[in-house]
Amino acid sequence: MKKTHTSLPQTIRESEYVFRHTQMMVLRSTLLVTALLWSQTSLARAGNILVYPVDGSHWINMDVVLRELHQRGHELTVIRSSNSWYIHENASYYKSVTIQVSQPHYLERPELMAKFLQRNIDIQRGEESLLSFGAMQREMGTLLKESHRLSGEMVRIILEDKTLVKKLRDTKYDLILTDPGNGGGVVLGSYLGLPIVLNVRWITNTEGHFAIAPSPLSYIPAVGSLVRDQMNFKERLKNILHYGISMYIDHAIARPAYQDIISEFIDPEANIYSLIQGTDLWLMRIDFVFEFPRPTMPNVVYVGGFQCQPSKPLPNNLETFMQSSGEHGVIIMSLGTLIGSISPEISEIFASAFARLPQKVVWRHVGPKPSTLGNNTLILDWFPQNDLLGHPKTKVFITHGGTNGIYEAIYHGVPMLGIPLIFDQFDNMVRLKAKGIAEALPVTTLDVDTLTRSLKNILDDKQPYRKNMRRMSEIQRDTPMKPMDSAIFWLEYVMRHKGAAHLRTESYKMPWYAYHNVDVLALLFGVFVVVLLLFVLTCTLLFKILKTKRKIKQQ
Repeated sequence: MKKTHTSLPQTIRESEYVFRHTQMMVLRSTLLVTALLWSQTSLARAGNILVYPVDGSHWINMDVVLRELHQRGHELTVIRSSNSWYIHENASYYKSVTIQVSQPHYLERPELMAKFLQRNIDIQRGEESLLSFGAMQREMGTLLKESHRLSGEMVRIILEDKTLVKKLRDTKYDLILTDPGNGGGVVLGSYLGLPIVLNVRWITNTEGHFAIAPSPLSYIPAVGSLVRDQMNFKERLKNILHYGISMYIDHAIARPAYQDIISEFIDPEANIYSLIQGTDLWLMRIDFVFEFPRPTMPNVVYVGGFQCQPSKPLPNNLETFMQSSGEHGVIIMSLGTLIGSISPEISEIFASAFARLPQKVVWRHVGPKPSTLGNNTLILDWFPQNDLLGHPKTKVFITHGGTNGIYEAIYHGVPMLGIPLIFDQFDNMVRLKAKGIAEALPVTTLDVDTLTRSLKNILDDKQPYRKNMRRMSEIQRDTPMKPMDSAIFWLEYVMRHKGAAHLRTESYKMPWYAYHNVDVLALLFGVFVVVLLLFVLTCTLLFKILKTKRKIKQQ
């Protein structure tokens, strides 16, 4: 019988083959077990979350978080009004509770927002004076007063519906996630005794930090002040004025809208501001790559840009248009969700300026087609903004200055031209200009030449805009945890620990004079005055004694 000899190299190869496949089987088994354990853990930790959002562009932020929570197994119930514009009653990833209200909120009426914008533009076009400034503040005050009134009415309808309240209590929610731009969610969460997590940048009267964190007005810009964090005397004076306006809004507009409800259902000694201050966790929609540095608190988690993600492939027709731009690239323009269209006069200015450029333009526009529109401009009533900003052909983003678009542009490294229209957009553009990543033009004095010149300036590779933006993009991405992962972790953290009271300072319960140590300073000042008076009296008495002795000696 012939003996079969197996060579050593072949034996080694066979051994390696067996070893590799054994390793693969072990790895697959390990991954399977890990996946099963993870799924069981995820199911065990799945929470039940009540959501009380704000409509309009605020809902876009909230919606991104809700989709991620749903993917991770959490049950979601969204409270919405019967007139909601953005928040749909039927969705695959949440259940809804629809509240029948008699009157829609201003954020639920696009035609009202368009009128409000036009009135503001008309006021801004007038001569700059105290009268025009006062008119702008009256417009804003009227809008906020109506907004908070309707928000208060909606939460009263909920609290007076005993059947609904019982259902909400019996569901045993782990927390309530709300946007404090309106106070209804905070009131409802406080009444139900739930841990409250805020998806926040703005509260009822101002930027959120002013309610809970030390905010020295010497270097922290107040809303509407349009100043940077390095201020001269005049700017600090202006900053204090605008802070005073926000305090007026709080005391004269926001608090009264909710006070009767809070006194009746929660605590007569509380108010909407103190309820907001007492919430468990703040998911703050800012990133210090964009915002000026400032003091903060332990229960504030920064999740600015959490909606940002890598771009997806574009539809074929849009991709073909982008590629047709050649070496010149593409300009993207969108003025956000609240303002569907701008006046025909302004639209014509944009169309004329675009027609002068060699770049292609993708313009999100609703309304009549401008007569001066060039062949290089594509008008759409909607487009995938994040995917367009992430396209290598995109060179400039023309924006109204909303934070959603700003963070997407920073994430993808696209410099901006800002056309601020209303609300915080003017303050946002101050920050972008300070970072050297954008130019800003007032819509009231916009003309074709100025617009064309600004676009050419930003497109010029010799200018620092693109370089600065790429650096900011690198900084924003260089984090130990993605903003969305951080937001989800802390939401689950609050659910696991039934709140986060250990992270919340109780300073908001202190009277103002104790918070600022006015009583201590008054005591120290009083002691100082008494000691000084005693010293003066002692010196006077000694002087008189010495004077008397001298007179006696002279006699």
